[in-house]
Amino acid sequence: MTDATAASGGTNATATSTRKRDGTASRPFHVLVKPSGAICNLACDYCYFLAKEELYPGSDFRMSDEVRGAYVRRIIDAQPGPDVSFAWQGGEPTLMGVDFFARAVELQHRYRRPGQRVHNAIQTNGTRLDDAWCRFLKRHDFLVGVSLDGPEELHDRYRRDRGGAGTFHRVLRGIELLRTHGVPFNILTTVHAGNQDHPLSVYRFLRDEIGAEHIQFIPIVERADPRGFQEGRELTDRTVDPGAFGAFLYAVFGEWIHRDVGRVFVQLFEVTLGKYLGRGGGLCVFEETCGTGLALEHTGDVYACDHYVQPDHLLGNLVELPMADLVDSDVQRRFGDAKRDTLPAVCRECEVRWLCHGGCPKDRVVATGEEGRDLNHLCRGYYAFFTNSRAGLQLLADRIASGLPAIPLPADGGSDGGASRPQQRRPTGPKAVPRNAPCPCGSGRKYKHCCGGGRTRRS
Repeated sequence: MTDATAASGGTNATATSTRKRDGTASRPFHVLVKPSGAICNLACDYCYFLAKEELYPGSDFRMSDEVRGAYVRRIIDAQPGPDVSFAWQGGEPTLMGVDFFARAVELQHRYRRPGQRVHNAIQTNGTRLDDAWCRFLKRHDFLVGVSLDGPEELHDRYRRDRGGAGTFHRVLRGIELLRTHGVPFNILTTVHAGNQDHPLSVYRFLRDEIGAEHIQFIPIVERADPRGFQEGRELTDRTVDPGAFGAFLYAVFGEWIHRDVGRVFVQLFEVTLGKYLGRGGGLCVFEETCGTGLALEHTGDVYACDHYVQPDHLLGNLVELPMADLVDSDVQRRFGDAKRDTLPAVCRECEVRWLCHGGCPKDRVVATGEEGRDLNHLCRGYYAFFTNSRAGLQLLADRIASGLPAIPLPADGGSDGGASRPQQRRPTGPKAVPRNAPCPCGSGRKYKHCCGGGRTRRS
């Protein structure tokens, strides 16, 4: 295994930069920082990051004071806009202890420029939260993301500790502490083979029992590479089925648009709605190009993306190089532009390309016959969701654009313009749903008798 620490001064680090003369990057960027590297107190089956421990043999996997100071200062110096966000992840970042983050906050206040606003977010499994942690998070206005995959039997399917025990009740205890201390939190839910067939059970549990107002649904597309690298086409059996993923999204969407618009914020729905309203940005996986979401290891090594922490995507070390040089390097720009430049023909000609732009490059594993232009594993699911949801989203967007509040649409089957029904257009091209397969809309009927037929299905 290549030692990425030794590689930190390699050729990528000296790539040409187009940063601005004032030392800031030419574009806003985002960095996921791993202060404890790949180390975690849990051993979730689908975690692609645990294997990254092998990149740094002999490391204590604790970010040093030197790297922490360089990170805070270089991020603040390089960010071109007034808002500077620090996103702490892992592994499990709480393993660093409260004092580590208290010092980081002190450095943020010392180095920020006049008028700059600093924001902190931390993604945690929630099992190590206690009163001291929650008091700190509340005092310094941290936004907390908690990983929770649904009710106990679904969450514990893959999210277990190193002894193989489920973690559900420990996560709920952490959430209750956050709620007690008034700490804002959102829920990150992965959609995988273990919960893909239970969309409403998952969503209603998060909404009604957890009280979540902000939810992210992240599909698990896991390559069978023991190093956790994005190489090879073989996927694990934990990977979400594309048709099931589309059905999952559409089932939750049906509940959300008729009940929860304006009070529950589902990231994917909000981002898609934003595209109907002509808003840019929002979610890197649906942008035309990428390259502005980088990853920082505990050593100071900067990688092109959180999903590409591997030697061939190492940009350099921020202790040695300004962050703006890494963000604006030719190497990183080529990495970001490749998302657009390697789209297969079926994507370039697709009617929903403007919504997804081929999805995340890490999920492009389906051969198309075009060399270097693979199709996203989730294509069929995304296509089904985007086409089936467009009537409802267009109605909602029209309402917002006219100055009316965002509220749930009626579900009477007649006055909602089809928001409660899938669109009656059959997908074409390689991503088409087989006629005898279950319909992606979640009706339980065969595709040919539902969305693929000529009859309108009533909800």
